Amino acid sequence: MFDRDLAELYQVDTKRLNEQVKRNIDRFPDDFMFQLTDKELENWKSQYATSNKEIMGLRKMPYAFTEECIYMLATVLRSSVAAQTSIAIIRTFTKLREFSKHYNALAKKIMEVERKSDQQYKALTKALDELIEESKAAESKTIGFIKPAQ
Repeated sequence: MFDRDLAELYQVDTKRLNEQVKRNIDRFPDDFMFQLTDKELENWKSQYATSNKEIMGLRKMPYAFTEECIYMLATVLRSSVAAQTSIAIIRTFTKLREFSKHYNALAKKIMEVERKSDQQYKALTKALDELIEESKAAESKTIGFIKPAQ
């Protein structure tokens, strides 16, 4: 999540959120957060159809926070709003993880059904091809009575 989005959720200014992170930088290793590059910022801005950083209220490149970093924010932002927001975010991530497990199980079942269907399709195609070959062979044989010549 971006710093500005988290600041809105925690009901603090983005500047204050980033200040707290910098004051407690030992709790936020590099794999917990990163600052967007110019190219990433351009891609992000294009999603909002805004080309001017100042219009978006950006003077510095925004920070992106991982799930672990969001958990850690709860330890440095000390307010009742921050506590409730952290709880809500943690519950959301937990539900996403649970959904992911169900989704993965469903995807495996779908793949299994497709594999079985593919095998059944191949068997059906083979059987039909054999029937067609048999019917072609049967067509060449004459069936019935031949009328004798008089």
